[in-house]
Amino acid sequence: MTTWRAPGRLNLIGEHTDYNDGFVLPFALPYGTTATVGPRTDGALVLRSAQRGDSDPVPVAGLEPGSVEGWAAYAAGVVWALREAGHDVGGGFDVTVDGDVPEGAGLSSSAALECSVVSALDDLLGLGLAARDRALLAQRAENDFVGMPSGVMDQMASVLCTPAHALFLDCRSLEAEQVPLDLAAAGLAIVLVDSRAPHQLTDGAYAERRRACEDAARTLGVAALRDATDADLDRLDATPLRRARHVVTENARVLETVAALRDGRTAEVGPLLSASHASMRDDFEITVPRVDLIAATAEEAGALGARMTGGGFGGCVLALVRAGTEDAVRAAVEEAYDKNGFGRPGFYDAIPSAGAHRIG
Repeated sequence: MTTWRAPGRLNLIGEHTDYNDGFVLPFALPYGTTATVGPRTDGALVLRSAQRGDSDPVPVAGLEPGSVEGWAAYAAGVVWALREAGHDVGGGFDVTVDGDVPEGAGLSSSAALECSVVSALDDLLGLGLAARDRALLAQRAENDFVGMPSGVMDQMASVLCTPAHALFLDCRSLEAEQVPLDLAAAGLAIVLVDSRAPHQLTDGAYAERRRACEDAARTLGVAALRDATDADLDRLDATPLRRARHVVTENARVLETVAALRDGRTAEVGPLLSASHASMRDDFEITVPRVDLIAATAEEAGALGARMTGGGFGGCVLALVRAGTEDAVRAAVEEAYDKNGFGRPGFYDAIPSAGAHRIG
């Protein structure tokens, strides 16, 4: 038996660029999922969740896309992905998970679940998989077993991130660099606000944006929008132009952010965050009134910059603030929410933390 913990993630900047072969800059959060796995000999997969209860046992040999539903599909999908990759998982497993990543907030609770399970199974079976390969197996579980066409950023962040750093990831080559993000040393902090507007990506909106990007790339004759330039955008119009413009400019913002962090110019990232939010709002059209209100209110209260993070249509907003101003920004957001009848927002810690690691 072995136990691993894998975190959720917060994407500092680089939204909807991952499946366009572009650049992203996430960091791990202090929230995660713990998976304890043990071997069985009867070929069954028994899944238990401290939050969701037990799932019906299923035979490993019978795992196929669509055969398991709900939270258990993410864990079962990992076993299926290992089986499909040629690994011997036929004996079956007991898998117990316990997590504290806020669900529906766009902080990648699904990747935390997948990556904790695949890391624990890798350890239990002595497979010796590289971190990148564990992330790719977890992504395959989500893409092909669960049916969510996400990019690889969430899983790569969950396995690779280190404390006080963000992960600069090239989603084409999968080359990764740990970029310094020691907020406290820079006299800064991130206020992370949950809009509590439901974050639902399986309703087709995410898939539609992905298809639009792929269509725009075909029109431009490039492998992916990562290869498109500002000049190429002149060949598009209407919705394809807006979708492609977001990706092209967002990739540029990631590169500018990385350069600033490498140089220790962390405060200069603020305006890039705000520009990213405007692009998601106006060009990619994935924000909602609640997240727009949070971003604008945080900036009015003194934040250096703010943006929605995650796939969109709800979820969280991060605001880069001077240390010591966090309470004032939170209070301003709470007041704005109350004034607009939105109830109460949620607030979470946003401290760059460790990726997947063994804890027992």
